[in-house]
Amino acid sequence: MEQTADTRGIIDTDILIDGQRRRDDARDFLARQRRVVGLEISVISAMELVKGCQNALALARVEQFLRVVRVLPISGTASRVAYHLMQRFYLSHGLLIPDALIAATALDYGVTLYTKNVRHFLMIPGLTVVRPY
Repeated sequence: MEQTADTRGIIDTDILIDGQRRRDDARDFLARQRRVVGLEISVISAMELVKGCQNALALARVEQFLRVVRVLPISGTASRVAYHLMQRFYLSHGLLIPDALIAATALDYGVTLYTKNVRHFLMIPGLTVVRPY
């Protein structure tokens, strides 16, 4: 499922972390997305980035990054969808709460989910999942 992306989509936390770690492939993908369609992330990914901060400087860098992306909130519809995804896929596939919320947000907005963890999401009907590098 590795592809170059030119379509609107939510970028998963793993790709954002690769970008922070200065991985060239992640930075190239993020730069292209920003230029072509803009950067969009789930509020869950924003919270995960904050959770990963070890100090005030790291938090300031995350906050600076978040100013240039569109952070998509979780709607009531996405909350209900995430709950149903958990019911359906937690026991069979180990779906975790953050992944259910991110997937449900992508479904709610009708956009692609860009992630390196494709296997976390492949079982979700109607969700377009792309590994961009």
